[in-house]
Amino acid sequence: MCRTHATVRSLIGELVSATDRTVVADMEAGLEHLSRGTPRHADAIVAVVEPYFKSLETGRRVYDLAQEFGGTRTGVVANKIRSPEDDGAVRAFCARHGLRLLGVIPFDEVFVAADRRGRAPVDLDPGAAGIAAIGHLAEILEDLSRDRHVRA
Repeated sequence: MCRTHATVRSLIGELVSATDRTVVADMEAGLEHLSRGTPRHADAIVAVVEPYFKSLETGRRVYDLAQEFGGTRTGVVANKIRSPEDDGAVRAFCARHGLRLLGVIPFDEVFVAADRRGRAPVDLDPGAAGIAAIGHLAEILEDLSRDRHVRA
């Protein structure tokens, strides 16, 4: 795995230095890529969590490890939020642990339907609540990566 992490780390470094565009890398869930320095060149690291204790706790550990990279801006995105209780639980956890919550993506059936059909959710229903939330999150992430004031 060390060789794989080194390759990905190098690739991200090359992409970041060769372009002024935003590069988004979706890393596998877990902590190993952080401990191996894979996102060394990242401007920002976002932990995506679901409203369950194990997911929240892993997100907290990712957040804490990402902070060790120094200048890296770090945040949390809540995903698959089904109810006000889910939303409140994630917000309370983030507040209790000092985690910056960047956005909340609601559970949306359009994602399930799109996955079943092998299509992009935006192609099925561009006006869906989940699509709108992701659009807002994209703006926040762009600001975060460019070190502008984050308006989450």
